[in-house]
Amino acid sequence: MENAVEIRNLTKAYEKFTLDNLNLTLPSGCIMGLIGENGAGKSTTFKLILDMISRDGGEIKLLGKDNRTSLNLLKEDIGIVPDEIGLPPTLNAKQVGKIMANSFSNWDGEAYKGYLSKLGVPDDKAFRKLSRGMKMKLGIAIALSHHPKLLLLDEATNGLDPVVRDEVLDMFFEFTRDENHSILISSHIVSDLEKLCDYIAFLHNGRLILCEEKDVLKDEYRLVKGSAEEINRLPEESVIGKKIMPYGAEAIVRRESVPEGAVAEPIDIEQLFVFMVRKED
Repeated sequence: MENAVEIRNLTKAYEKFTLDNLNLTLPSGCIMGLIGENGAGKSTTFKLILDMISRDGGEIKLLGKDNRTSLNLLKEDIGIVPDEIGLPPTLNAKQVGKIMANSFSNWDGEAYKGYLSKLGVPDDKAFRKLSRGMKMKLGIAIALSHHPKLLLLDEATNGLDPVVRDEVLDMFFEFTRDENHSILISSHIVSDLEKLCDYIAFLHNGRLILCEEKDVLKDEYRLVKGSAEEINRLPEESVIGKKIMPYGAEAIVRRESVPEGAVAEPIDIEQLFVFMVRKED
C-alpha cells in the first residue's frame, strides 16, 4: 500500500525564513501531527503540499502521485481544512452544499447534512455571520462529505471549544478506521495531537527536529527531577533538554539513562517539544 504523503528534501527560502530540507512520510491509515511554534513552517509546508506556492527544491507525493502534476486529479481524494476557511460571505451552508455537489463527483449530501447537524452548524445563516469556530466546523463538514482518502488539516481545531474539539477528534478517529484513510494535521493545541496522532513531527525554525511514532516517543523518554547538581550529572548525550530553577531542576532524558533511584515520570508530547526547542536554541 502506498504512503499517503511523502515529502523529500523539500526546501522553500524567503528573505528571513527557510523551510530547510524537509523529509516526512505519512503511512496510509495513520494520523500525523505537525507541531511547531508560530513561524516554524507549518503553514508553509501545507501551502507547498497544495502547490499554492513554488518550492525551491524537493518533491511531494500525495497518495502516490506527484502533487504538482496530479493535484486536480487528486482533489476528489483529498479533504482540506485550512486555518482560514474561505467561502463567499453571503452563502449559507445549504447553498454551499449545492455548490459542492457540482464540484465533487463523490459528494454525499446526506452525510453533509449529518455533519452539519452533529456539529451544530446552522444551514440558513450567511457565512459572514458565523463565528470563527462555526466557520471551522463548516470547513470540516465539507472536507469529510466527499469521502476523501486523505485529510489535510491546518489548525482545524482552532477556535473550537473543548467539548466540540473532542467531538471533532472522535470524527477524525472514525475517519481513519478505514486503513485507506489518513490525516496530516497541524495544531498549536498539542494535547489534541497527543490524543489523536500515531506519528508526531516537530518543526522548529523551518527544520524538522524530530519525527517518530507517538508511542515510541512516550516510551523512550522520561522527565527526571532533582537538584541542579543531580541534573547536571546526567550523561550529556542522553539529555534532550533541561531546566534549572532556583527551587530545583528537571530534564528529559532517554529512559535507559535514568539513574537508579532517581525521580522519573512519563513525559507528554508538549513537554518533549518545549525541551527539544530549548536545546535547539
